Amino acid sequence: MALPQGDLISNRPGDAIRHKLAELEPNRMKRQFARWSSDRELRSWALGLVGERTTGRRLNSLRGQGWCVLHSIQWPSKSDIDHLAIGPSGVFTVNSKFHKGKNVWYGDHAITVNRAPTKHIVISEHEARRTARTLSTHCGFSVSVRPVVAVVGATTLTVKNAAAPVLVVDGAKVHTLLSGLAPALSTDQIERIFNVARRHETWLQQ
Repeated sequence: MALPQGDLISNRPGDAIRHKLAELEPNRMKRQFARWSSDRELRSWALGLVGERTTGRRLNSLRGQGWCVLHSIQWPSKSDIDHLAIGPSGVFTVNSKFHKGKNVWYGDHAITVNRAPTKHIVISEHEARRTARTLSTHCGFSVSVRPVVAVVGATTLTVKNAAAPVLVVDGAKVHTLLSGLAPALSTDQIERIFNVARRHETWLQQ
């Protein structure tokens, strides 16, 4: 099921996951309890929705402070950008990860969850590069995009990388982190990038 086309400002945090859940479980009443489902795939998607909604609410609080925020931007491949934040501090792709009760550790090159390695960093870096190419092409000037991993629900989050290529942050504090970074974009640049990013057709390329 495709997401609505047109102005992406209408997308809610987690809309791409909502559509996936509808495919996996057509019964609307049962979807409300998907977080506790015995179906592992269904449960995983439902918990992911919790993470995206949490992160999305924090990012939305930046609106009105010179920031523009979009959610669930879908590529033709059906993968999506969880959140895109555009503001005075720059442009950020935010990948929300729900790890309730887990110990998350970020070292030099990777994130581990309860000591098990993940691909969070590699995937986030690829997403940011792809987004930068797309926005630069459509804006007509170079747009730098920095990747962020917002971890939701973890018991502990330890970051040991002082010069991290990917920002890893508690999802409940992501808005504070981004707004506290040094200014990088003018108001005109923010408006130009946002007007391009909010158009569905911008993201039609593979």
